[in-house]
Amino acid sequence: MAAANQEQYQLVVAQAKALIAGEDDWIANTANLSALLFNNLHQINFAGVYRIKNGELILGPFQGQPACVHIQIGKGVCGTVAKNLKSEIVPDVHQFSGHIACDSNTNSEIVLPIFDKSGNLWGVFDFDSPQLNNFDKLDEKYLSKIADNIFHK
Repeated sequence: MAAANQEQYQLVVAQAKALIAGEDDWIANTANLSALLFNNLHQINFAGVYRIKNGELILGPFQGQPACVHIQIGKGVCGTVAKNLKSEIVPDVHQFSGHIACDSNTNSEIVLPIFDKSGNLWGVFDFDSPQLNNFDKLDEKYLSKIADNIFHK
């Protein structure tokens, strides 16, 4: 099951590119992208970013319930993505060893790395759902395209 179908994603990717075109401020861009995705993906209870600062992930702009502010690299799904530099699709967060439950209603998650223009890890894009198995490879494909455009690469 995907949080959106291919046609919906194609439209959202186009909207995302238009939202951040000509804007270099990461706060403005990630705030708008979080709002766009939170309101256009199905069964989402969190859409947002964590950025690397002082050797850990720090909460950035998001939509949803209040979230964990500090996440250690290697801890939880977000920290694992930051450590391994590759996306994670978690069909059931309760089966993910070391999952950090910021919102007890979350049952599935997808996290994608965000790289800056130099190819260095900048942070992660995090999406949670109250539905089990809400994310798949289609989500990964299109959300990665959006993440890759944050720094206009």
